[in-house]
Amino acid sequence: MDRNSVIGFLLLGVLLVGYIFFNQKQQTNANIEKARQDSIANLNKPKTPVVDTSSSTAVAGSTPDSLQLAGQYGAFANAALGTAQTAVLENEVVKITLSNKGGQPESVQLKDFKTFDGAPLMLVKGSFNRISLQVPANNNTLNTADLYFTGGQVQKLTDGSQSISYRLPTSNPAQYLEFVYTLKPKGYIVDYTIRAIGLENVLPSGQNFLTLQWNSQSDKQEQDMQNEQMNNQVHYSYANGEHDYFTLSRTSHEKLEGGKLKWVSVKQQFFNTTFIAKNGDFASADISTKVPTSGNIVGQAFSTLQIPYNRAHDFSFPIEIMYGPNHYKTLKSYDMGLEKIIPLGSGIFAFVKYVNKWIIIPVFNFLSGFISNYGVIIILLTVFIRLLIAPFTYQSYVSAAKMKVLKPEIDALRAKHGDDQQAFGVEQMKLFKSAGVSPLGGCLPALLQLPILVAMYSFFPSSIELRQESFLWAKDLSTYDSILNLPFDVPFYGAHVSLFTILMTITSLILAFYNRGMTDQSNPVMKYMPYVMPIMLLGIFNRLAAALTFYYFLSNVISILLQWVIQTFIIDHDKIHAQIQENKKKPVSKSKWTERLEEMQRRQQEMQQQRKK
Repeated sequence: MDRNSVIGFLLLGVLLVGYIFFNQKQQTNANIEKARQDSIANLNKPKTPVVDTSSSTAVAGSTPDSLQLAGQYGAFANAALGTAQTAVLENEVVKITLSNKGGQPESVQLKDFKTFDGAPLMLVKGSFNRISLQVPANNNTLNTADLYFTGGQVQKLTDGSQSISYRLPTSNPAQYLEFVYTLKPKGYIVDYTIRAIGLENVLPSGQNFLTLQWNSQSDKQEQDMQNEQMNNQVHYSYANGEHDYFTLSRTSHEKLEGGKLKWVSVKQQFFNTTFIAKNGDFASADISTKVPTSGNIVGQAFSTLQIPYNRAHDFSFPIEIMYGPNHYKTLKSYDMGLEKIIPLGSGIFAFVKYVNKWIIIPVFNFLSGFISNYGVIIILLTVFIRLLIAPFTYQSYVSAAKMKVLKPEIDALRAKHGDDQQAFGVEQMKLFKSAGVSPLGGCLPALLQLPILVAMYSFFPSSIELRQESFLWAKDLSTYDSILNLPFDVPFYGAHVSLFTILMTITSLILAFYNRGMTDQSNPVMKYMPYVMPIMLLGIFNRLAAALTFYYFLSNVISILLQWVIQTFIIDHDKIHAQIQENKKKPVSKSKWTERLEEMQRRQQEMQQQRKK
């Protein structure tokens, strides 16, 4: 491997390390808007009614004072007290338990998935999670999550769907608020329709929107809590397809304005809960977040969605709520851009998402269509990728062979000019030109492989197909393969030992050692940097997905074998030497760029000589 090839690979490594740090850096926000979050928490805190008839300590026959209830709850006084009852909407992939208290989901289970420790996977569980519409009551603002709805009987529709209706009554039977949930026989989306019947005079005059409070708590589902927090994000998209997101651990508050907000999604590492405006759009959203410092709570999001309200006598606003996995094909099938929540490439490397979408994912899905072992799929995918970049790899090895042939002449030039780097550079360029060798021949092929390397870094940790899939000693390819848990934390490394990461590091060092004779051993940077980079990556990759480190390890092994085969049996060094000597006999035609470069080098050389005088 020639000097320029090494520079190319080192540049590739620096960019890759920079990309990794860009994605993994945890920005702890010490100035969280505590007052704002406390006010939101108090607003959404369940209110204790004057008398709870469901309490076992209630006195038999006692009734609350109707005037007191009317003063506190206004037209919704009849809904202030009640007994909580549940009903279930269930299909083959999701089970939603709803309560008449608030007319909202009490729990949501994804039936095809388990947590890392084998427990049922619950996307909604606990009192923090709530869906609540704000309604006026005299001078107060009530949350429907604190009120008792009527209804709650599951109805089976002719198409096999299940539907349930919850009605929030007022003192006037002709005026009510209604929530209707409909779950189809297949799929992760439940239809949620908000209906306001005859409430145009109950709601404040001039109010042209309804305020929907949505609190979502992400609980620990995976082995690596830190990685989960890094992937706990809020994504959103406007009607024009514009998409953006923020990470809960880095942003405490975000206000989404401008109208025509199509959907808002709270994304966990492998699952999401998404609110989708079905026919219209949300007018705006105000989202505050909190990341607890202890316990098994990954993050909490307090969202306020503004629903346009035309004050019609029979007003309805249909919403689709998705409780499902971050599976690319599934999300893309809804044709709403939901697949954008999967991190296939971001930042300065956002372009690699197209490599994943157009190459990696189709090949991965094709292989998984008839192969059940995902370790074997990764092996075949690695071979496919190496075949795909084979022309660049071969060109890099040919360039290395040419530089190896020219090495004696380059060493002679270096000895001739000594410390005069300018003169050495001019003569070296002349040598390259006369021999027909491009100094970038080894650098560019290495850089052209960068999109593939970064695409793999994005794809494997985001692929839910690899979740809880085992291979060899790795119990879960979507997280690190620990063969030894340490009783202490090693700085810049972690508290466990990943065997695939160690194998990746060892093969990287072997590859660097194998190419040591083709680098400039007189330059300490060029001499030792190929060995430093794998050690640096050891600490970074130790906590990354086993599928990723297995891929890099396997790719290193293939590189070692390919380089040995190509340089031993395919590349003819004598033929290359003869070709270079033949090129030297040909007249050299200089491009304008080359002429300007040589002129600049000549002037710099003259200036250095004048300074010496």
